Formats: sequence, C-alpha cells, structure tokens
Amino acid sequence: MAKKSANVTARVQPEIKRQAEAVLEKIGLPVSVLIDTLYRQIIMTGGVPYSLTVPNLPTRDNMTDAEFNAMMEKGYHQAMTGEGISADEAFEKIRKGM
Repeated sequence: MAKKSANVTARVQPEIKRQAEAVLEKIGLPVSVLIDTLYRQIIMTGGVPYSLTVPNLPTRDNMTDAEFNAMMEKGYHQAMTGEGISADEAFEKIRKGM
C-alpha cells in the first residue's frame, strides 16, 4: 500500500462540516477515507462521480395561475385540517435531507 503523505485543505461552512462529519461518524467513515475514495472515483470515472445539476423545483415563475392557485388551496386545506407541520419541523426535515 502506498504511503499517504499528501494533505488536502478545504474551507467549508462550519455548520456544513459539523453535519457532514456527524453523518460520517454514524457510519464509521473517517473524512480522510471519504476523500481518498472520492479521489479514486474521480480518477476511475474521469469526472465527478455524482450529479451536479440544479433540481427543477416548481417556482411561481414557471407555474400557471391555475397551478399556483391549486397549490395554495391544497396548502390552505392542509393547514385548516391540521395536516401540516410546524415551521420548526419543516426546517428540521430540510436539514436532515442535506
């Protein structure tokens, strides 16, 4: 096995680093192993081994008035019948999905 002597330095947002390292710790994967594996995949595939596209999420700009009104009506109905979740719960789900 080749001797590991090269260092990689990267600046990331502290909260992003904390969340990612928490996930890696849960699965028992050191950051150095993850980086080594990523580099090997880049070499083997000749590029980044995952998609770097922006998801096509619905926005008001690409909705018709009828689509927007239907979405708002659905949300209103969910709120009135207690089907919705609190903002705190919604943001927690978003954070977990990152």
